[in-house]
Amino acid sequence: MTFQQVYGYEPSVRYSAPGRVNLIGEHTDYNDGYVLPFAIDRRTVASIGQREDRLLRVASAFEPDAVHELSLDELDPSRMSGWSAYVFGIAWALREQAGADLSGKSGFDVFIESDVPVGAGLSSSAAIECGVALAFTDLWDLGLSRKQLARVGQYSENHAVGAPTGIMDQSASLLGEQDAVVFLDCRTLDTAVVDLALESNGLEVLVIDTRVEHAHATGGYKARRESCERGAAAMGVEALRDVSVDDLPRAQELLDDETFRRVRHIVTEDQRVLDTVRTLREQGPRAIGSLLVASHESMRDDFEISVPELDLAVETAMAHGAVGARMTGGGFGGAAIALVDREARGSITDAVTAAFAAAGYREPNVFTVHAAQGARRD
Repeated sequence: MTFQQVYGYEPSVRYSAPGRVNLIGEHTDYNDGYVLPFAIDRRTVASIGQREDRLLRVASAFEPDAVHELSLDELDPSRMSGWSAYVFGIAWALREQAGADLSGKSGFDVFIESDVPVGAGLSSSAAIECGVALAFTDLWDLGLSRKQLARVGQYSENHAVGAPTGIMDQSASLLGEQDAVVFLDCRTLDTAVVDLALESNGLEVLVIDTRVEHAHATGGYKARRESCERGAAAMGVEALRDVSVDDLPRAQELLDDETFRRVRHIVTEDQRVLDTVRTLREQGPRAIGSLLVASHESMRDDFEISVPELDLAVETAMAHGAVGARMTGGGFGGAAIALVDREARGSITDAVTAAFAAAGYREPNVFTVHAAQGARRD
């Protein structure tokens, strides 16, 4: 199904935005901490046609028989549901969060296509949000910066979609550059582009999609966020960003065991992000493997967001020569990443696939990704 087949005419513009892989820094974003994601060469494309009325119509290649409609005069989260909320919510958030005046604006026909795997922890949702946000701000001439659009995307996902996520995914999708990671301070939104230099070091990032789907708007993610908020309140700080590794003995005295372990993951993960940035700059990507593994162990044991399939993916990749590996994304399913020598890609892929078969798990989807450019007009 195409835009023309749905709407009966050719689109006037196309915008695209990438999914993302988080190299390290998991669940630190909503704790005002540090993250180190990169945009990937898997993209969502929004084909758009201008309308003369105030109607937004949305369709997609993954639900080709449905066209969702909402007037710009009726934008409200209570009127949004399903995947189309990722598009309608952006228009609403541009008005509510960024203060855009949409009173004289006309609507659009929008058609969404994507090769970002859904449910794999590669932020297919932010790819929709960021492509649409850049398109709408350009076409409505709103003059918003990419950092402002990251806030818009987060606001939409929190309040229109109902997923309590941080700002990392949108920042990576909007600010990403080729062969580089985005070092983001989630409190100040200061960013720095850090060279990954994988190509020159003969390395690749292998994504191991376990095909165990997760859902951020439900249970586990929300519970982890609430634990972090309780921990910060007990420590008397605004956010866990303000707790250092040296403060952990005091935290252990103040907190129950579960909350302490949640806090310990965030505090040590923030430090691992800073250590990874320094190591990339000083020694290059081959030196970050132990930091990736330590991150996975912390998410498995302290934050308890891994699943057996993710643990098996990481353990098997490391046993067959990966430089480093960890689960990536919100957890409770999704994908792991492995930093591998280019020539070892095939053997590690075969080993992981065989291990999943022996364990009786679904066959994983294993593929490489490269750090890519952020959202753009195509």
